[in-house]
Amino acid sequence: MPQFFRRWSLSLLIAGAVAGVPCLAQQSSSSQISVPLSEGQAPVRTSQTGPSPAPALIDPAGPTVSLETSESMFDIGVALNACGYDKGLDVSDPVRKKVRDEVNQALIGTARGRDDRDKLCLFIDQHRLEDPARSLAQYVSLGLYLTPPPDLTPSVDQQDLPPDANGVIEVLPLVRQFAEDIDLHVIWVENRSAYDEMTNRLHGPLSKMIVDTNYYLKMPASTYSGRHFLVVLEPMLSPAETNARIYGTNYVVVASPQNGTIPMQLVRHAYLHYEIEPLLYAHENSMDRMQPILRTVQAAPLSFEFKSDLVSLVIECMIRAIEARTMDTGVPEVKVPPNTLRGDMGPYDRARAVAEQRKDAIRQKAVDHDMNQGFVLTQYFYNQLKGFEKSPDSLDEAIGPMVYGMDVDVQVHQAKQITFDALGEGDIMTRSPQRPPQTRELDLAEVKLMKGDVAGAQELAQKALAAHSGEPGRADFILARADLMNGKMDDAETAFRGTLATAQNPRMLAWSHIFLGRIKDVEDDRVGAIAEYKAALTVRDGQPDTKDAAESGLQKPFTLPHQAENDNSQAPASAAPQGSQPHPQ
Repeated sequence: MPQFFRRWSLSLLIAGAVAGVPCLAQQSSSSQISVPLSEGQAPVRTSQTGPSPAPALIDPAGPTVSLETSESMFDIGVALNACGYDKGLDVSDPVRKKVRDEVNQALIGTARGRDDRDKLCLFIDQHRLEDPARSLAQYVSLGLYLTPPPDLTPSVDQQDLPPDANGVIEVLPLVRQFAEDIDLHVIWVENRSAYDEMTNRLHGPLSKMIVDTNYYLKMPASTYSGRHFLVVLEPMLSPAETNARIYGTNYVVVASPQNGTIPMQLVRHAYLHYEIEPLLYAHENSMDRMQPILRTVQAAPLSFEFKSDLVSLVIECMIRAIEARTMDTGVPEVKVPPNTLRGDMGPYDRARAVAEQRKDAIRQKAVDHDMNQGFVLTQYFYNQLKGFEKSPDSLDEAIGPMVYGMDVDVQVHQAKQITFDALGEGDIMTRSPQRPPQTRELDLAEVKLMKGDVAGAQELAQKALAAHSGEPGRADFILARADLMNGKMDDAETAFRGTLATAQNPRMLAWSHIFLGRIKDVEDDRVGAIAEYKAALTVRDGQPDTKDAAESGLQKPFTLPHQAENDNSQAPASAAPQGSQPHPQ
């Protein structure tokens, strides 16, 4: 292939190699929240595989953000309720009491069921932890990784389960037998309409929270492919106990409705983690100079994670600053009567100024509280966000200057002046502790590729391959796109073949075939191109952009834009033909 066409391959797959990075979405069994990307937005794909596999409810072929219910979680919740879990019963959704009554009624008619319930309750009592929240959390973690009844088996190997779930995995045979004794599936079916109703009721508020949050961040939702945000509704649990988890790149919130609502502030906190963490992890290497800040918080009532991991501390401080800037202060807006003349606006302007001062005081009080808790960079980010709000830049664009521009000595000095609270509140997020360095390297490689640092992306991907990270397919996929951006079509084809040989992710497999088909078209091998496009359709990753790209390739050959054959020319990213850019949903 002439070098000219190799260089034009940059436009061929800039749309695919960077903006079209496979988007692993999730499927919702009852309600889907899908906010489309802005045109031309380049998502960053991070790992979904490795030691933190996705919970059973997350389907790579569904939407990135969803609201669901789960019969498996229902069964776990019913088992806990049958064994004395009464917390929040008086304020729970009515379906909780209804299900409990139906379970008790079913137990009356089966002596075996009562015996099996007693065995189940004995296990739960013997595995009760000193902290009631942690006692519940271990069963929530287990429930997220279960296949549907009647099997109720872990969806991953036991060693891949969250550590707390492993501690109670032996409860499953007891739950299965108990469910069979009382025909629990029938009770689930009879009450499914109530679950669907609460899901439909909460779909709008959750969608609004996501849209409003991303409007403030000036970023589209679901920017980062391969990452999922899932809200699971389970009214058999207490509304006062919201569980939020991070399993690798999957963010899960398990909540129970009260009066038709869930604690949206806590859900939003988890969603801010979902949106912001990749932005700050992309600047992780530049934070080394900020390490002295960790020494200032050792006396604060923070969890070990925040005292030992600088990036986690920075993430939490930024999130709390955003929450303070956007909080509902409760101060009413000053309403100006219609047709008020300009000359009569004085009293209203003064009232507005007073209202803004009151809002600022309430927000500052929240910041002071977070600082006293040990989140010592909250004030810094709070001040930075004031300028961000007036700028046209998105948070993705503004976050780098915020990090690079920090005067660490000033922040250390200010932190040393704080008298920390005696008791801490912690964070609702529980993170799976298992994440290999190689996975983090591949995350950073994706970011570098998006930013145009091809050499940096290649170096990290090669390092992950050499370390046998368990994700050779993903590393090859990064290298293949890097080769395309360097105009090395033959090397790219070899790397895509390596991806097909080792990857399991359907999205990655489908797009490898599509990229190979486009390469074949550019090389005038139409027979080979058609074979690749057909292979992409057989993978069935479930996303419309994959189907559109493959079918478009079958209908007509992928062609490059015409331009004078100048070896020194280089195609702009926008040169990809209309329709060739995948738009992940």
